[in-house]
Amino acid sequence: MYEEDEFLQLSGIQHFAFCRRQWALAYLEMQWQENVRTVEGKLLHEKAHDASIKEKRGDLLIVRALGQKEKYRAVPVEYKRGSPKKDDIDALQIAAQALCLEEMLCCEIPYGYIYYGETRHREKISFDDALRKKVRDLFLEMHKYGAQQYTPKVKRSKKCNACSLKDMCLPMLNQEISVKDYICLRIGEKEGVE
Repeated sequence: MYEEDEFLQLSGIQHFAFCRRQWALAYLEMQWQENVRTVEGKLLHEKAHDASIKEKRGDLLIVRALGQKEKYRAVPVEYKRGSPKKDDIDALQIAAQALCLEEMLCCEIPYGYIYYGETRHREKISFDDALRKKVRDLFLEMHKYGAQQYTPKVKRSKKCNACSLKDMCLPMLNQEISVKDYICLRIGEKEGVE
């Protein structure tokens, strides 16, 4: 069991799976910077989190906050600004939300949806045992990093270009050369100049 001050933000699991350094910068070091993607995502979520909006379609009730007196089946929906991805990074966050709802509501939630703003369609996500295990394993790893206040070194990749924290992270400073090779290279340069 964790104390309340050790709880993790659910949104962090997607950041952690995307890049452990990005997660540590945002959630441990509290560094954040907006870019067009984060602003678009924030605007999309404003409507999704408006608790005053309720919609009823036949026997389907759409709410953005819990508190209904009747009995309903909980089906979480997560909003993402982009389009579906090939990996399961987006699925991790909605699965984490389902695990929390299951604990809160004492129920089982077999699936949820991710609504993609770019395509304006939702994708059904089944919460199978493998996805649930991956969520739990990632949360254990996140807690470990949090307890150690550990920010990993940069692992430069193509995804750095789209990251809102790239100016704080500075992935371009990551040298993919050993210290020994760097010294030899610098000494060799000086010897060639003289």
